[in-house]
Amino acid sequence: MSRALLIVDVQKDFCEGGSLACAGGAAVAKRITQYLKMHRSDYDFVFASRDWHDAGNNNGGHFANPGEAPDWVNSWPVHCVAGSDGAEYHSALDTTLIDFHIHKGQGKPAYSAFEGTTNQGQPIAAKFSELNIDSLDVCGIATDYCVLASALDAHKTGYQVRVLLDLITGVAEDSSAAALNKLSAIGCEVI
Repeated sequence: MSRALLIVDVQKDFCEGGSLACAGGAAVAKRITQYLKMHRSDYDFVFASRDWHDAGNNNGGHFANPGEAPDWVNSWPVHCVAGSDGAEYHSALDTTLIDFHIHKGQGKPAYSAFEGTTNQGQPIAAKFSELNIDSLDVCGIATDYCVLASALDAHKTGYQVRVLLDLITGVAEDSSAAALNKLSAIGCEVI
């Protein structure tokens, strides 16, 4: 069996200066790179997910419609449009350390990396199964949305899950704390 690291959505639009920025996003990108340089041998595989939304539509209501304010729960400002600069990984994340890239949210709302596919179109869960992954460390952005959803889906699918506290940041302090409490309560390790 093998262990993987899942880096969730460390993209320019989710870092300072982006259209849906989380405070500390750039620092998280830098810390993930530093961590991987020291701990790459701890992992058999490294995955990274990215929001990869369609241009020119509201992606199933995920983007607020033009002229409407986002509700910040189900609808958001336009972000991480496929091929845009904002959808690119933050420059502080060393992508040479990543084995597999996952795209999610293509035309529909998607928070969990488990809703995404590899560049070859393979669902992430199928790729994990093929690689005999049984344990997963999760880090990235945002604690209270995509990190939470990815860790919940990983746990539900049967993986041993650890969330790396030093390598995450969220949209809001209260909802991030609630997310970590929820993950701890179901048996995910927060380390």
